[in-house]
Amino acid sequence: MSKTSPPSTDPTKMGVGRSIAVLTSGGDAQGMNAAVRATVRVGLYTGAKVYFVHEGYQGLVDGGDNIRPATWESVSMMLQLGGTVIGSARCKDFREREGRMRAACNLVKLGITNLCVIGGDGSLTGANQFRTEWSGLLVDLVKAGKITSDEAKKSSHLNIVGMVGSIDNDFCGTDMTIGTDSALHRIIEVVDAITTTAQSHQRTFILEVMGRHCGYLALVTALACGADWVFIPEMPPDDGWEEHLCRRLTDQRGRGCRLNVIIVAEGAMARGGKPITSEGIKKLVTDRLGFDTRATVLGHVQRGGTPSAFDRILGSRMGVEAVMALLEATPETPACVVSLSGNQAIRLPLMECVQVTKDVTAAMSEGRFEDAIKLRGKSFENNWNTYKLLGHINPPDVKSNINVAIMNIGAPCAGMNAAVRSAVRMGIIQGHNMLAVHDGFDGLAHGQIEPIAWTNVSGWTGKGGSMLGTKRTLPAKLMEEISLNIAKHNIHALVIIGGFEAYVGGLEMVQAREKYEELCIPIVVIPATVSNNVPGSDFSIGADTALNTITSTCDRIKQSAAGTKRRVFIVETMGGYCGYLATMAGLAAGADAAYIYEEKFNIRDLETNVVHLLEKMKTTVKRGLILRNENSNANYTTDFIFNLYTEEGKGIFDCRKNILGHMQQGGTPTPFDRNFGTKMGAKSVLWLTEKLKECYRHGRIFANTPDSACVLGMRKRALTFQPLTDLKEQTDFEHRIPKTQWWLKIRPIMKILAKYDIKLDTSEHADMEHVVNKRSPVVKSLEN
Repeated sequence: MSKTSPPSTDPTKMGVGRSIAVLTSGGDAQGMNAAVRATVRVGLYTGAKVYFVHEGYQGLVDGGDNIRPATWESVSMMLQLGGTVIGSARCKDFREREGRMRAACNLVKLGITNLCVIGGDGSLTGANQFRTEWSGLLVDLVKAGKITSDEAKKSSHLNIVGMVGSIDNDFCGTDMTIGTDSALHRIIEVVDAITTTAQSHQRTFILEVMGRHCGYLALVTALACGADWVFIPEMPPDDGWEEHLCRRLTDQRGRGCRLNVIIVAEGAMARGGKPITSEGIKKLVTDRLGFDTRATVLGHVQRGGTPSAFDRILGSRMGVEAVMALLEATPETPACVVSLSGNQAIRLPLMECVQVTKDVTAAMSEGRFEDAIKLRGKSFENNWNTYKLLGHINPPDVKSNINVAIMNIGAPCAGMNAAVRSAVRMGIIQGHNMLAVHDGFDGLAHGQIEPIAWTNVSGWTGKGGSMLGTKRTLPAKLMEEISLNIAKHNIHALVIIGGFEAYVGGLEMVQAREKYEELCIPIVVIPATVSNNVPGSDFSIGADTALNTITSTCDRIKQSAAGTKRRVFIVETMGGYCGYLATMAGLAAGADAAYIYEEKFNIRDLETNVVHLLEKMKTTVKRGLILRNENSNANYTTDFIFNLYTEEGKGIFDCRKNILGHMQQGGTPTPFDRNFGTKMGAKSVLWLTEKLKECYRHGRIFANTPDSACVLGMRKRALTFQPLTDLKEQTDFEHRIPKTQWWLKIRPIMKILAKYDIKLDTSEHADMEHVVNKRSPVVKSLEN
């Protein structure tokens, strides 16, 4: 995946004598500004000249004032803005060779040979064509006397790097395109608002979302809100779907559900190619069932609003990677697109991605729908399979006689309920009896255990906190009572959803197996905590919601500081000893510094930060934002830092402090946390079902091997099960954090974007990968 480049490469000299232009093209997407900002600032950091191209390819063709030098300050306050500040336009001129010649002439005159394009597949295909024709265009320009042969020689080669900005997530090769997560935020806000009114009146709601050729938004929305049905272009419903849909809606009402939700992608169609519209479905449901039905078409609302924290971080990381890819490119390197796979930044050959994207369209038009789903990639396929299991399989008549208990441990967080809901429903689909344990290990010890049915968890995906109730108590001192209750309620398997306490509690139960035979049952721990500090997983349920809460609060604080000028805000975030929230919120909100426990700091570092802010106040950007993780240092407290900055900034800036507190644990879950929780809950129960078959001996369940008690975690690019005991070595129990944390590697990006003179480690960079291998049925390349 990565290789070492010569150690002599100094990142601050990589771009000296080079020029980079950045443009946004095609439909706008939230997060494009974050990508533009990162490209500009990292370009300047490397010593390159950076230019904005206003109005997309049209600006490239027209030249003149449309291509302007970018400065550090010109991208300030862009992070939180939706759309694209430098403008985007559909451009007919660029489709003609004449137009591309004019564009080439404009670039050559300014000495620009590196182009960073942020847009959809059409924009990126256009960029690649431009690059392929470049030498020919220069020859023609010299012939026409528009440029000299000297100028042509200096600009003999054009490097192109693409970033995919598209709310539809319709570009193959990347897990998420810039703008998709923000569009999901807009959709889910509407779904939440609609479900409250629909429940009041027992209505059926049909919601049409964007996605002419790609059903990603519709599919994830359906998973995130527990919709009754979803229509996507990649998988038209079977013939006779009308009867099936009506039967399903009637079943749901029969089970006591007060509302039905149907999600339709705008490009949905039946097997014969006839479009399926929200109005058509409304007529069907009204005529056949007589249900009170409403249809809502969301339209351009989905493109608007501020970008989510995820899109800002994605745009920022992609911008950094794009500049590195441009400056490392040679004439032989194919044009590439920087992308995200799991939490890894990767580079993929642009035209391979475009080809696979075209293959999906071809598969759909030829009726090869299973292939279309597979070609969309692993993430899309997993979403589809989870939706099918939860949405379209009826509970079996034959019961398995297995009792699976579910509990929440530790502090509450958004997304816990989504995991409980999907675990309960997946268990019922498998034929198990599901038991809810209230108030954590306390409840397990004191018998607060009761059956939980399908309808008990209706509407839970959108609810914050913990519906089961949760406590921080660990099981060590309650083992006797716990083992008695496991025997009394005949519990055969246990799902523990929670933070670091869930991991430690699970470990204590495994260690007590020698003494208590009742604890020899399969156990799975699902990480759910705002702190994101559970060993064995790169992400925890709840962290994304907390991150968005902090980011939107910081936006408001920055706005206030921009109004008053010369003001520095010091904001304290949660996270225990884990600096994930402070670091990621720092990147998403454009902070000047983020103090965390994992990166030790002393008085000289604090002094450097103060001097940095004093310098910043001399520019047009007269405000500062400092984040501090609550346990980053026992002596350099938030009050201490506030007092230090206040004293040192006297006469130049004043300070304010904010301690965000428990608002970070509340709120409705973000689409990411709903979807992540849903997938984790479903996967955990499927794993337990298989493990129970392995552990069934002589008429009873007996599980005492290390791999019968696991953490289900997201590692790089896949969901994996890791034995609790194996993770002990990787855990700092005193500070309740994993010993190695992936996100520490992206801290330097935050510092560079805040204009600190530090060295970016370029020794490990993303190599070009091949999308064609990634999409093959063999999953080996996904496990790189």
